[in-house]
Amino acid sequence: MGFGSAEWLALGEIIWINALLSGDNAVVIAMACRSLPSKQRKAGMVMGAGVAIGLRVLFTLIIVRLLGVPYLKIFGALALLYIAVDLVGPQGAEDEQGVKSHESLWRAVLTIAIADVVMSLDNVIAIAGVAGDHFGLLVLGLVISVPMIVAGSAVILAVMDRFPLIVWAGAALLGFVAGEMLVSDKALEDRFGGAFMHSWETTAAVTLAVVVVAVGWLVRRVKVRNQVEHPAR
Repeated sequence: MGFGSAEWLALGEIIWINALLSGDNAVVIAMACRSLPSKQRKAGMVMGAGVAIGLRVLFTLIIVRLLGVPYLKIFGALALLYIAVDLVGPQGAEDEQGVKSHESLWRAVLTIAIADVVMSLDNVIAIAGVAGDHFGLLVLGLVISVPMIVAGSAVILAVMDRFPLIVWAGAALLGFVAGEMLVSDKALEDRFGGAFMHSWETTAAVTLAVVVVAVGWLVRRVKVRNQVEHPAR
């Protein structure tokens, strides 16, 4: 691959950046896999992280064009809000209604992949800047990062099993990320000014974090009530 000292240094930077910026991704993986049977959790985490990394490589290759598309981040923020609310829903309902376990596994993998694409703008911008035109360096750095993300997911999942309230903290984190993403959309920055929108970043992030928890709680109550009033026959 023709690595010199500069390439090895860049590789280390890519791995470090990805580790630092993938905490929220690890939360998504853990939340998506927590409803799976224990035997499928590891497979879900590995498959989800693998698919996410593959999409991230593709995403990085076209990041310049993507960032220039107005309303892209708004759409991504809305998608992330939906995922966050869905992930705090009552677990186990699918199995009670006859959904097969492998369908739940693939649903978890799909959730992880979609959320990772939506949330990876910060990662790919930083990594693309380090890798430049060196595609091999980019791929190698991201592939090496997979075990870090899976390990982080496993730790978070174990904590969630012990302290279920952590799930709500994870949902709030996704709402926070969605808020930051929303106000940084190119269309909004062009219309209202980048400095003005940036001044609202923290307010929007905290507001959407609260909204996700509130809506998730209401949706959860409705679903639980429906399950009690109309149990599966």
